[in-house]
Amino acid sequence: MIRSILYATDLGLYAPYVLQHALALARSFKARLHVVHVVEPMGLFAESVLQTYVDEARLKELRSTGLETVMSNIELRVLEGFRDELGDSQDDLELIGSVSVLRGDPPISILEHAQKLAVDLLVVGSHSHGAALEVPMGRTAARLLQLCDVPVYLVPMLQHRSRHE
Repeated sequence: MIRSILYATDLGLYAPYVLQHALALARSFKARLHVVHVVEPMGLFAESVLQTYVDEARLKELRSTGLETVMSNIELRVLEGFRDELGDSQDDLELIGSVSVLRGDPPISILEHAQKLAVDLLVVGSHSHGAALEVPMGRTAARLLQLCDVPVYLVPMLQHRSRHE
């Protein structure tokens, strides 16, 4: 029985397409839908650029409060995007139990969040919107399929369908 679903989104070009699959599944199973977006930690290059142009006190402030503000803004953007995407469909909005924006390695953070919520199904797109056609599956999707202990509903990206049509 599927009572709760976790939809992992990269907020990319095809996120609304994957969201429609997640919502259809939630409606079909009368399940609660949880949404997660994971922000990868800042890389060494970005960190060094900040250190070059921002003094130490401001950098410390950005690390403590700035990141929290950015994460909150991303969460609001996700919710606003859902409202725009779903329009007047209040029933679909009510299916969404939570929206979380996390920091970390996407596959690991998604898996930990899925365990924390004890979901019965994970919904994810096969690629991010910038992936090359030759790549059979994105890194995050591949890792989730390898490591997830609940069923994974993998949505193929539209850009890859043109090869077969």
